[in-house]
Amino acid sequence: MGNSLSDAFQEIVLKRRSNRYYDQTVQVPDEVIQRSLERSILSPNSSNMQLWEFYWIKSRDQLNRFTPLCLNQQTARTASHMVAFVTRRDLWKKRMNWHKENIQQEIQNNEPDKYQKRMLGYYTKLVPFAYTNDVLGVMGLVRTIISNAIGLFRPMTRMGGVSDTKIVVHKSCALAAQTFMLSIAAEGYETCPMEGFDQVRARKALGLPRSADICMIISVGKGTEKGIWGERKRVSYDEVVKVI
Repeated sequence: MGNSLSDAFQEIVLKRRSNRYYDQTVQVPDEVIQRSLERSILSPNSSNMQLWEFYWIKSRDQLNRFTPLCLNQQTARTASHMVAFVTRRDLWKKRMNWHKENIQQEIQNNEPDKYQKRMLGYYTKLVPFAYTNDVLGVMGLVRTIISNAIGLFRPMTRMGGVSDTKIVVHKSCALAAQTFMLSIAAEGYETCPMEGFDQVRARKALGLPRSADICMIISVGKGTEKGIWGERKRVSYDEVVKVI
């Protein structure tokens, strides 16, 4: 296809299939999961806020606990591991302060350069404006009015209420989940992303606050032919790719 990296990636993409029945005689090594989670942390995300957590469901007792919460799907029943990818928009202040501390540590007693000033302004002013919410939704209304007003004169990210920030963090978390699944495929094992689970019970089982959401739960194991539900079919390239 052009070079060895491209060929290797093509092989990984083609290998990655959602597998719904794993070989229970094969245990996926812990180091495979750890490496894949470390790679997930490197995934791109909005403003590098990293508003995610990854819950590695590892012990057999916990796997058995989560299987019914995943509606007793075969891919959950036969999994060697499961990982819940969780959005944590409620941690925005903690992540914001982490960024500010890192920048201040870089500056120390020196005069901040142009980039450092811009980043301090970003995490001191723009991030609180984007993520602050209140029970009555006043801040969401303020963001909508201001961003739409500015948008009359120049391109502008249109910001609104809680639903907008939820979309942002879910997109970032989904990118991390995809990195994880591709990594597992590269390690020679299989995954299946599950959207079919009880969000309320699973959130409670993980000890999460109501402001956190589970983006998806991914099962991991050694795939079987039985776990592949037919040939992978996609609509045509021309139907989904629009060149402008």
